[in-house]
Amino acid sequence: MVRIRERLADYARILRIARKPTQDEFLTSAKVTSLGLLVIGAIGFAIFIAFVLSCSMAGFLC
Repeated sequence: MVRIRERLADYARILRIARKPTQDEFLTSAKVTSLGLLVIGAIGFAIFIAFVLSCSMAGFLC
Protein backbone atom coordinates (compact mmCIF):
# COMPACT_ATOMS: atom_id res chain seq x y z
CA MET A 1 0.00 0.00 0.00
CA VAL A 2 2.91 2.32 0.72
CA ARG A 3 4.32 1.81 -2.78
CA ILE A 4 1.02 2.90 -4.28
CA ARG A 5 1.01 6.11 -2.24
CA GLU A 6 4.61 6.82 -3.21
CA ARG A 7 3.78 6.23 -6.86
CA LEU A 8 0.75 8.55 -6.68
CA ALA A 9 2.87 11.21 -4.97
CA ASP A 10 5.42 10.93 -7.80
CA TYR A 11 2.66 11.33 -10.39
CA ALA A 12 1.26 14.38 -8.59
CA ARG A 13 4.75 15.93 -8.46
CA ILE A 14 5.23 15.43 -12.19
CA LEU A 15 1.86 17.04 -12.92
CA ARG A 16 2.75 20.06 -10.77
CA ILE A 17 6.06 20.54 -12.62
CA ALA A 18 4.69 19.94 -16.13
CA ARG A 19 3.77 22.84 -18.35
CA LYS A 20 2.23 23.34 -21.75
CA PRO A 21 4.86 23.54 -24.51
CA THR A 22 5.29 26.75 -26.45
CA GLN A 23 4.24 26.82 -30.08
CA ASP A 24 7.89 26.71 -31.16
CA GLU A 25 8.60 23.67 -28.96
CA PHE A 26 5.52 21.92 -30.26
CA LEU A 27 6.37 22.57 -33.92
CA THR A 28 9.95 21.39 -33.42
CA SER A 29 8.72 18.22 -31.74
CA ALA A 30 6.19 17.62 -34.53
CA LYS A 31 8.86 18.10 -37.21
CA VAL A 32 11.28 15.69 -35.54
CA THR A 33 8.55 13.09 -35.07
CA SER A 34 7.40 13.43 -38.68
CA LEU A 35 10.95 13.11 -39.95
CA GLY A 36 11.47 9.98 -37.85
CA LEU A 37 8.29 8.40 -39.20
CA LEU A 38 9.32 9.26 -42.75
CA VAL A 39 12.78 7.74 -42.32
CA ILE A 40 11.46 4.54 -40.74
CA GLY A 41 8.81 4.24 -43.46
CA ALA A 42 11.41 4.75 -46.20
CA ILE A 43 13.65 2.08 -44.69
CA GLY A 44 10.74 -0.35 -44.47
CA PHE A 45 9.73 0.39 -48.06
CA ALA A 46 13.31 -0.13 -49.28
CA ILE A 47 13.47 -3.50 -47.50
CA PHE A 48 10.12 -4.48 -49.03
CA ILE A 49 11.25 -3.52 -52.55
CA ALA A 50 14.53 -5.40 -52.10
CA PHE A 51 12.62 -8.49 -50.96
CA VAL A 52 10.17 -8.32 -53.89
CA LEU A 53 12.96 -7.80 -56.42
CA SER A 54 15.04 -10.65 -55.01
CA CYS A 55 12.04 -12.98 -55.18
CA SER A 56 11.22 -12.00 -58.76
CA MET A 57 14.83 -12.42 -59.85
CA ALA A 58 14.99 -15.85 -58.25
CA GLY A 59 11.96 -16.87 -60.29
CA PHE A 60 9.63 -18.03 -57.54
CA LEU A 61 6.86 -16.57 -55.46
CA CYS A 62 7.68 -15.54 -51.92
